[in-house]
Amino acid sequence: MVLAFASFREILGKEREMRLLESATVKDLLEELAAARPAFKEAAFDDTGALRDYVLLMVNRKRIDPTRDLSRPLQDGDELAIFPPLAGG
Repeated sequence: MVLAFASFREILGKEREMRLLESATVKDLLEELAAARPAFKEAAFDDTGALRDYVLLMVNRKRIDPTRDLSRPLQDGDELAIFPPLAGG
């Protein structure tokens, strides 16, 4: 399941079930979302196709490091949360 927050929720919806290949990774899932929703691709990826520095990812409620963990395999039932930049007040 994919959970999207703040401006990403407006693009992707609050939550979305995804069917992926058994060997799918976090990167595969993000690329599938980007292919399905061009606005998400523009917001989350730069012109080279790299994930923008400010995108925060969590798998099963644990933050992952996008510079190291995009190749992490996903298991059936995993939850990916995607957060855009957040500003506080």
